[in-house]
Amino acid sequence: LAYVIKIVEMIQIELFLKYLSSVKRYSENTIIAYKADLYQFYEFCGLERNNEDFSRVTTKLVREWVVAEMRGDLRVNGARGKLSAASGKRKLSSIKAFFRFLVKEKVIEVNPAENISGPKLPKRLPVFVREEEMECTLDDAEKKKGFSGLRDFLILLMAYDTGMRRSEIIGLKVGNVDLSRRCIRVFGKGGKWREIPIVTELMQDIECYLDARSRVVEGEHDMFFVTDKGKPLYANFVYRLVTKELESHTSLAKRSPHVLRHSFATHLLDNGAPIQGIKELLGHSSLAATQVYTHNSVEKMLKIFKQAHPRA
Repeated sequence: LAYVIKIVEMIQIELFLKYLSSVKRYSENTIIAYKADLYQFYEFCGLERNNEDFSRVTTKLVREWVVAEMRGDLRVNGARGKLSAASGKRKLSSIKAFFRFLVKEKVIEVNPAENISGPKLPKRLPVFVREEEMECTLDDAEKKKGFSGLRDFLILLMAYDTGMRRSEIIGLKVGNVDLSRRCIRVFGKGGKWREIPIVTELMQDIECYLDARSRVVEGEHDMFFVTDKGKPLYANFVYRLVTKELESHTSLAKRSPHVLRHSFATHLLDNGAPIQGIKELLGHSSLAATQVYTHNSVEKMLKIFKQAHPRA
């Protein structure tokens, strides 16, 4: 009986993961994380040992799991360690989503995790590169010669000029770049498409790059960015490139590709772009996700006020 119950529970988890992939269009990395969370939770609950299924999970049991995870009582990959608030919140989100799916499929009647609040996250403002630092970074990158120099410069320029995510940059295809309409069609989170306009400088550099790319790839595939050997680009390549190029021009501790996305949004806002327009360019599903950038502008104004006002 225990074996049969386990098989059924495993099937339910796999059906949920398939739902995330085919319906919700979650990224592969997100699905891997959800899968790890669910199997850890299953082991913690001890359902197999007690010949019980997911319908026997209670709110109290979910709370105990969250507490155990946050305290570092559970082993992950053979080691113990306290979770950050962000990791704890994400794990709880995984469990909530799974039980929500089971309710939807009429496997259970009530979601035992629905009313559990996760750990509070400290407010963090987006990290961004100052405009003058960004200009210096691009100027230095543009001086590099050959195909690799042209490609590396264009990656930096496109990330900053469009606000594209790293995954969107490496997933970009030649067919998604419409030079006649001066726009880039981006396949973003949640399987949603959006269009981003191409400014004149970016347009010219794309044309130069595509000409050089045609001599490297020779029609093997349609991926826009490629290695020196003409193979599709990979995530770590972009991460190392951005980190290395920013290192010489900014003292920021964080120098990931996402910092260029933050810089894109922050600089647009500082120069008068409407927040609704920035939301569309970033591909955010809600305005709340975009409004975090307004805090940077408020912080900047407060700093100027404190420096300049006699009564500050």
